[in-house]
Amino acid sequence: MTNRRQAIAVLAAASLTAPSVSWAQAAPTRIVVPFAAGGPIDVTARVLAEAVKGTLGTVIVENRPGAGGNIGVSAVAKAPADGLTLGIATTASHGINPWLFKQLPYDPAKDFAAITQMLRVPNVLVMNAETAARLKVNSVADLIAYGKANPGKLNYGSGGNGSAGHLAGELFKNQAGIFAVHIPYNGGNPAQLGLLSGQVDFNFDNLATAAANIRSGKLKALAVTTPQRTAVMPDVPTVAATLPGFEIDTWWGLIAPAGTPAETVRKLNAAFNAALNSPDVKARFALLLAEPAPSTPEQFDDFMKRERVKYERMVKLSGAKVD
Repeated sequence: MTNRRQAIAVLAAASLTAPSVSWAQAAPTRIVVPFAAGGPIDVTARVLAEAVKGTLGTVIVENRPGAGGNIGVSAVAKAPADGLTLGIATTASHGINPWLFKQLPYDPAKDFAAITQMLRVPNVLVMNAETAARLKVNSVADLIAYGKANPGKLNYGSGGNGSAGHLAGELFKNQAGIFAVHIPYNGGNPAQLGLLSGQVDFNFDNLATAAANIRSGKLKALAVTTPQRTAVMPDVPTVAATLPGFEIDTWWGLIAPAGTPAETVRKLNAAFNAALNSPDVKARFALLLAEPAPSTPEQFDDFMKRERVKYERMVKLSGAKVD
C-alpha cells in the first residue's frame, strides 16, 4: 500500500507536457471526477489536465464524489454541451450502476458523448500466501479443485455488495461451478486487510492495490482477470486460461454531455490521445500499474455498450441491489 501511495503522490506532483495538437480554448475546460481527490482516477485526470494545457489551455479538475460516482456523472450529463465540461466514465458509472441502482439520475446510453478511453488496470485473483500453502493451492485449477472437493468451505471478500470484487467472485463461482461464501467489507482496503489476516480465503483485487503485498510474499497471485497477461507481472497467468471468456478489469475514460458538436469531440479526442500516447504520461501511469488505452470516440462508446451488457448478467448473478 505504501508503494502505491508514493506512486500516487509522484503522479499528483508531476508536471507533464504532451505533443502539441495546436488547439486551445479561451475559457478553461473542466474535468469532473466523480470520486474524492487523491485516488488513482483523480490523479490520472490531473496528470492529463496538465499534459494538455499546451493544446487546450487551462484545464481544471473538479471532484464531485458520492453515490458510487453517480453524483459527478449526473453533473456532467446536465452541463452545457459546449466542450468545456468533461467527465470521467468508469466501470461503476457506465457498467455496473445501471443494473445495481433502482434509479439513476442519468442515462448512460443517451446522456453522454464518448471522447476516449483513458486507462485499464487489471484485477487479480489473490490468496493469503499462508492459506494458499495450507490448502495446497498454486493455481486457479487448484482453487477450483479444492472448492469442488470441499463444498461450502471457501469464502471470499470484497469491498461491498455490488463492487467489482463481488461481481468478479460471483462470475468466478458461476463459471467454475463451485460455491464460496461472499464476505462484504466496507471498502477495498478493509477487504484486503481481511485477506491478509486470514479472515477470507481469496479476493479479486485491483492489481495496483495488491501489487505491493504480492511482491512482498504476503499474497499469492493466482491469475489476472484480463484476457492477456499483464506486462507488469508477466509470470502471472490469466483466469481465462482456465475459464475461457472470463474477463473483468477496472477502466475509466473521458466523456462530454450528449449533443457536444462532433468537431469539438474530435479535437478533444486528438488532444487527450496525444497526451495518452506520450512517453512521459505512459511512464507516470505505469507507477499505478495502469495501461493507457487511447481510443476513438466510436471505439470507446462501443466498449461501454459491451460493458453494460456484461455487467447486467454479472449483477443479476450477484443478486446485489441498491434502492
